[in-house]
Amino acid sequence: MSTVMTLASSSAAPVPLSELEISQLHAQAENALSVALYHLRQPAANVPGAARKAVQALSALNALRALEVAA
Repeated sequence: MSTVMTLASSSAAPVPLSELEISQLHAQAENALSVALYHLRQPAANVPGAARKAVQALSALNALRALEVAA
């Protein structure tokens, strides 16, 4: 017996985010930038680590921007 999974259609209505989820995106962006700066302020700067954290912060900010555009 095979299991069939149905996927949501691409035209499905977007799920609205709660204020808590929006605040969590803000916190993720802020924390990622804070850690990126921490990596850069060390005597032996961890540039690859800082770059990864900066990308994480930009991802969170992009998600917030997408919410503002959709609203």
